[in-house]
Amino acid sequence: MVEDMAAPAVEHNNNRTNDDHQPINDTDTQSRGASEDVSYMDHVAELVEREIGGDLKSLRKVGGLLEKLTAENRLLEEQVLTVSSSVPLRVSAALSAAEDSRTKLEALLQKERLLSNTLQQHLQGAQSWADSLGQTLGQLDMLERHMKYLQCLARIEELSDSIQQFLMTNSVWEAIEAVGSMATLDMGLKESGCTHLQAFLRETLHFWHKILKDKLASDFEEVLTQLHWPIVSPPTQSLSPPANAQELSSQLELLVSQLLSLQTADDLISEKKEAPTRPGLPQTPPLSLPIQIMLLPLSKRFRYHFTGNRQTNSLSKPEWYLTQILVWMGHNSNFMEEKIQPILDRAGANVSAKVELCRGLLALAQEKLAHDAPRLLYDDTLFCHLVDEVLQFEKELRSTHAYPSTYPGALHILLEEAVFQKWLSVERKMAVEKVDAMLSTEGAWSSQYKDITDVDELKAPDCAETFMTLLLVITDRYRSLPCPRAQLSFLALQRELVDDFRIRLTQVMKEESRQPLGARYCAILNAANYISTVLSDWGDNVFFLQLQQAAVSVGEEVLGPLGATESGRLASLEGSLFEGLLALLERLRGDMLGRLLDAVMRDVKEKAQPYCRDRWISLPSQCDQATMSLSSSACPMLLCLRDHLLQLQQLLCLPLFQMFWQGLAERLDLFLYQDVILYNHFNEGGAAQLQFDMTRNLFPLFGHYCKRPENFFKHVKEACIILNLKVGPALLLCDVLKLAEEGLEDEASLRPQQPTPESALNELGVYKLAASDVQILLNLRSAWLNH
Repeated sequence: MVEDMAAPAVEHNNNRTNDDHQPINDTDTQSRGASEDVSYMDHVAELVEREIGGDLKSLRKVGGLLEKLTAENRLLEEQVLTVSSSVPLRVSAALSAAEDSRTKLEALLQKERLLSNTLQQHLQGAQSWADSLGQTLGQLDMLERHMKYLQCLARIEELSDSIQQFLMTNSVWEAIEAVGSMATLDMGLKESGCTHLQAFLRETLHFWHKILKDKLASDFEEVLTQLHWPIVSPPTQSLSPPANAQELSSQLELLVSQLLSLQTADDLISEKKEAPTRPGLPQTPPLSLPIQIMLLPLSKRFRYHFTGNRQTNSLSKPEWYLTQILVWMGHNSNFMEEKIQPILDRAGANVSAKVELCRGLLALAQEKLAHDAPRLLYDDTLFCHLVDEVLQFEKELRSTHAYPSTYPGALHILLEEAVFQKWLSVERKMAVEKVDAMLSTEGAWSSQYKDITDVDELKAPDCAETFMTLLLVITDRYRSLPCPRAQLSFLALQRELVDDFRIRLTQVMKEESRQPLGARYCAILNAANYISTVLSDWGDNVFFLQLQQAAVSVGEEVLGPLGATESGRLASLEGSLFEGLLALLERLRGDMLGRLLDAVMRDVKEKAQPYCRDRWISLPSQCDQATMSLSSSACPMLLCLRDHLLQLQQLLCLPLFQMFWQGLAERLDLFLYQDVILYNHFNEGGAAQLQFDMTRNLFPLFGHYCKRPENFFKHVKEACIILNLKVGPALLLCDVLKLAEEGLEDEASLRPQQPTPESALNELGVYKLAASDVQILLNLRSAWLNH
């Protein structure tokens, strides 16, 4: 009851607090108040029940309960009053703090404006000082650059005077060192914009370098002359060494070392003189200065004989100057290795004297080839001769003279676009003409090794062998080309030629298809097989495998677009560059073999008609005959088979003949099974006669080509087994097949050991024929059904 009085008081205070903040809907208030009254009454009743209960003696506790609830009510009222009074104080404190912050911020902004105005006034006043200082610094910078410019001029003059003094006193090494310093200064000025200074320095350097180089070259040439350089004829042993050989060797070493020290300046000066490298030639380092001087007399001789109106300068005789270059290389190699190479090694020059000599002489040949090749583009005969001579020259250069593959040779001249396209067109033209010529000869379809059994395994006709030799020659010609793209261009030409030859074979085959058993038809088949075999071998060749990898990266530019699948197969080496051609050749070979088999089978079927119509159901049994003999009606068929096998064994190569007789055996097996066995009924004598004809006559015909020919006639062999079963096993087998077909579960459960049809047939040696086929064969027997 007391708690009932305290609770409404709290609720009253709460309601008063809510009234200060928001309006209250009367209807909601009345309904909420009614529900709260009920809740309070229930709470009071529960409290009285818990504290007093039904015992009247407990009423004495009412006074203590009232005091307790009164204290709680007072405490709650104090808390409510405290909270209500503290909230306005906190809000006013927060507002006061915000006002103070706003005041401080305005003061700071005012200070910032004052400082900004002061700074602007200061910057405006200092701008004139900054402009004046910048102008002064600019003048200082210009003076500094002028001083450095004058210092460079003074340094150039100083070095020039030094070189002059050194030359006057014959101090060659000091002069070379001064020229080297001048060259270093020249390289340091490359990035500057002082073009006039650079030009003056370069002219000064060139002036002193020429004087010094001419002096050294004159002395060097004099020493070389005394050492019998150059050697333009085969060296002989009769030449005795000069009396002052030791002094000449010392002078030679001194001059070579001095010329090598002059190399840097020489490279700088020759840098602007050299013409730009031709597109076909990769960049190579300049020749050593001593080698350049040594090559001068040879260069003069070369230009004298092979330029101008000399008779030795003939477009039709490129071998003259190419051979002369090789001769000079051979004659002078020993001198370079014995006299010059040790000096280069002691001087620390990392070059080969022999290779440098070859490079210098090769440059003469390259220049001559680059001049002559465009003039021969309209004369196929002379152009072909030039290409042949260049290929031979390149081969001799790389093999005999061990010229490094990293340096360009003469073949690079042939890779210039106009010359290379001409080369490709001439190769195509010549190849097509040769193919036309060889196909028109009388012996085109006969093998030149036909009388030599051990050699003529593939029985390739002369035209096919000549054609593949032609492709091999083309391969040898472009194998040494330094550019994979050029090699792939020739490969594309080879593939084009192979496809063209395949089309020619197809055309001739169609003309000969009326006589598929003729020698020419078989020769065409041998030709297709031979080309396919050779191309398969080429696909595993290292050279073509390397080209295959190159085709993945640059092949689309030459071979046309490659699909993702083809590129993947080429990259993984699963396919080959000749995969498409091999598929077309395989199709041609399969088509021709099919026509050949059809022709033989037509002949065999015609001869087998009497054998098919034999009275197999009325033949005498084996016990009634003294000896078994071949059916007379089978003789024409077997003779026809024998003749064709012997004929085609002579005409076809071994792999093709293997495919032929196996295909023939397969077709003959089906023919005998369908047209002889399934077409007739057999008594005991007929079945025995059939088995004798097959096992003792037909199978041995193919026994010359394999050990177990019966494995290629599975239908016939197993049919003979079924037809020649004794009556008892035949009845048991028939019972097993019927039970399996009817699915009699009850009877099968009574005989759990009943074998399956497959196991029963396997015990008899029948693996190919199905159970339904065996039932048909059993129904063809006539004798055992009467038992």
